[in-house]
Amino acid sequence: MAFDEDLADRVRELVAHESGFAERRMFGGVAMLLGGNMAVVVRGKGGLMVRVDSAAAESLRSEPGVEATVMRGRPLRGWLTVDASACATDAALEEWVDRGVTFTRGLPPK
Repeated sequence: MAFDEDLADRVRELVAHESGFAERRMFGGVAMLLGGNMAVVVRGKGGLMVRVDSAAAESLRSEPGVEATVMRGRPLRGWLTVDASACATDAALEEWVDRGVTFTRGLPPK
């Protein structure tokens, strides 16, 4: 399954102005990076992967359409998978992208 180009364009609009922005194809989708660190990924399976503070991840998982990101059978600490339905509106998408960008801005550049 190819990633959702429309969703990728919407995410790009929200992050392209950020300092150190780059994008790279990975995980069957496209990752949006800031300073070499992934902030948000438009997944090949649909929806997003969003990087968040590990301490906040548990409470955010209680939101509809949100779950821990699992790769190779293991949860990825500090990452959430957000179903396409949970980021369908512009406001919801902006909120999720902002979470990823805000957390990633605090990381040292690679």
